[in-house]
Amino acid sequence: MRVVVADDVMLMRAGIARLLADAGVEIVGEAADAAQLLRQVAGAQPDVAIVDIRMPPTHTDEGLVAAREIRTRHPAVGVLVLSQFLSPSYGVRLLEDHPERTGYLLKERVSDIAVLVDGLQRIADGECVLDPTIVSRILARSRQQEPLAELTDRERQVLALMAEGRSNAAIAERLVVSQRTVEAHVRQILGKLDLHESSDDHRRVLAVLAYLRS
Repeated sequence: MRVVVADDVMLMRAGIARLLADAGVEIVGEAADAAQLLRQVAGAQPDVAIVDIRMPPTHTDEGLVAAREIRTRHPAVGVLVLSQFLSPSYGVRLLEDHPERTGYLLKERVSDIAVLVDGLQRIADGECVLDPTIVSRILARSRQQEPLAELTDRERQVLALMAEGRSNAAIAERLVVSQRTVEAHVRQILGKLDLHESSDDHRRVLAVLAYLRS
């Protein structure tokens, strides 16, 4: 897996790159600002770009803007926003236009490099990866709003795990239920969110976006 790392703090950037390299990830570029990040991605065409939200010159949302631009210009390149800032609205903005190959994890929650590598691999494979803390915040904010109000507590749990990019088998293991039970919950969720059968196989992502937008 080929990765570009972007963070304006040199020690953080170098530390992430070194840990990933030690874990077998190929680091094909490092960037200190959004402009440099876009150049690195265009030249190296990595599998995933790791991006901080707040980057020079204003340290507001330059990284997020660059992440969305990468997903638009380079659809095959995934983006993982790795930030210390917990903001569900940032997650919504990032996922609205490009729900696939996208992730948002909190730096303080990535205590094990294996967690970061797993998130990168899932994004490279086309999944959507969200930090559980962000999912919980969004879900709590959305519970009183339609159509999520129709979901049972268990269905909300399943939806939250879906938002983390987990498969039915992984959800079943986490909730200690059978995979068939999870499949039934997923069908109920999709039905309640009015996401019917189609030739498009992205209804799970649309289910996540349904409450992100609530």
